[in-house]
Amino acid sequence: MVNKRLINEMGSAKKYIFVNVFFQWLSLLLNITAISRLTSYIQAVYYGNTGYDGLVRVVAVVAVCMAARYLFTIRASRAGFRSGEKVKQTLREKIYKKLLSLGPSYGESVKTAQLVQIAVEGVDQLDTYFSAYLPRLFYAMASPLTLFLVIGWIDISVAVVLLICVPLIPVSIVAVQRWAKKLLSKYWGQYTDMGDTFLENLQGMTTLKIYGADEMKNQEMNRQAEKFRKITMRVLTMQLNSISVMDLVAYGGATTGVILALKSYFAGNITLAGCLMIILLSAEFFIPMRQLGSFFHIAMNGMAAADKIFDFLDVTVSGRGEKGNYPSGADIVFHDVSFSYGDRKILKDINMTFAKNSLTAIVGTSGSGKSTIASLIMGRNKSYSGQITAGGKNFKDIDEGQIFENITYVSHGDYIFKGTIRDNLAMAANELTEKQMFDVLKSVNLMEIVDGEKGLDTPIDERGENLSGGQRQRLALARAILHDSPVYIFDEATSNIDVESENIIMEHIFRLAKEKTVILISHRLANVVGADRIYTLEDGRISQCGTHISLLNTRGVYSRLFNSQSALENYCL
Repeated sequence: MVNKRLINEMGSAKKYIFVNVFFQWLSLLLNITAISRLTSYIQAVYYGNTGYDGLVRVVAVVAVCMAARYLFTIRASRAGFRSGEKVKQTLREKIYKKLLSLGPSYGESVKTAQLVQIAVEGVDQLDTYFSAYLPRLFYAMASPLTLFLVIGWIDISVAVVLLICVPLIPVSIVAVQRWAKKLLSKYWGQYTDMGDTFLENLQGMTTLKIYGADEMKNQEMNRQAEKFRKITMRVLTMQLNSISVMDLVAYGGATTGVILALKSYFAGNITLAGCLMIILLSAEFFIPMRQLGSFFHIAMNGMAAADKIFDFLDVTVSGRGEKGNYPSGADIVFHDVSFSYGDRKILKDINMTFAKNSLTAIVGTSGSGKSTIASLIMGRNKSYSGQITAGGKNFKDIDEGQIFENITYVSHGDYIFKGTIRDNLAMAANELTEKQMFDVLKSVNLMEIVDGEKGLDTPIDERGENLSGGQRQRLALARAILHDSPVYIFDEATSNIDVESENIIMEHIFRLAKEKTVILISHRLANVVGADRIYTLEDGRISQCGTHISLLNTRGVYSRLFNSQSALENYCL
């Protein structure tokens, strides 16, 4: 059971497998040497042809062989470790590069939990495949042939019978392979499904607690865990049953060798030393193949993991590869763009222009497709029809790295990383000075978390949990400003924060629009009043386009939304 593609892609791991097998084979030769000297000495003692000196020589030879075998076993183990290490490094590099090539749209091809599982446990399973199974496979082929030559020199008929019995072990392995492959594929499928559910529940734990739905999700997890337990028990049952069959073949073959050796000795066909040597080496005929059988199920699990890994690596990267540069200072234009989430159509023949050095706002009711437009620009979703261009150049012909370098996306859920304020700001650009960092923190009114603390080295918890919502959003804005890109997208960037933080962020957005292309997506229409152009989305289509005043005078969807929000805010006041 060898996956040729897997081996071909492992590169330098192959040489370590060869080294591993070579030292195991040398250990076998030493074992044969030690047994040969020992059986010869026993025969000499039996016939009274040796004395104390012979015992010393035998003990010395056996001791040297055992010491050398110990060293060779260590070398073989180290080679196995190195091959597994190379495999893990190579595969994780490939997975990481593939993930980078897919970019933000990786979620269209693989679930996050499944990606984590194949990159961690899946790769670890292949570590065992390369460090233990493959070396044992090749050694299990070389060992019986070597022993056949040795025993054949003593009694060819016994050697032939033993050699014929050896393939019965791999035959029993092949007999369960097809069933095992299907079972393990199902095992991995249920494993990844349970991982998806667990990750989702973990991320939504606060929401579950608020709505008291944690017990419901707990029961759902219990049901999935029970399914996984049952499939795991089926896998274990299969493993135990196949191991029993292999034990029967191995011990039965060794017993056959012993019986034939004794029969040949009493018939006078071989010497006592030869008989003893066959008896002691009969088990060696089957042990390597029996050990291979023990690794078979680990290998099958590794192969199932490899299938999942290669499914991910084989995902077609559409749209962006080695493409051109982003045309800086150009307008972004949508040409008859449509997009669907499965069967649900979100955008329908959208035509819109985001002009440079201006602020373009997108408004509409929830679910109208506002944030989807931002996702298409950033490449999070690529399966759209129509064209998105910058300066007449199709976005699908622009290098993805150039997209991120020239377009900064800021949302209400921008991720704040664990570390320090400096760490979070430093990722915005290379070689930022402390003055630049302090200036931008001052401009977004964040000096209160710097002064009196540890300055730029003030610690930040995971997701910025030790900051308020407004502080997190202003820190995200500060990072975005330092990125200094030609285009900025603010997707509900002032959602769920205090009025002071909202005013600070909106002030910066309008300031940026004087020299940048700014796209503002907002549910609060009071924030888009000063926009140069406002698009109103309704049921996935652009129903209105214009300035705030012109749209109010039109008395359409925008006017109704604005008046209802204004009335509600005035009522609350």
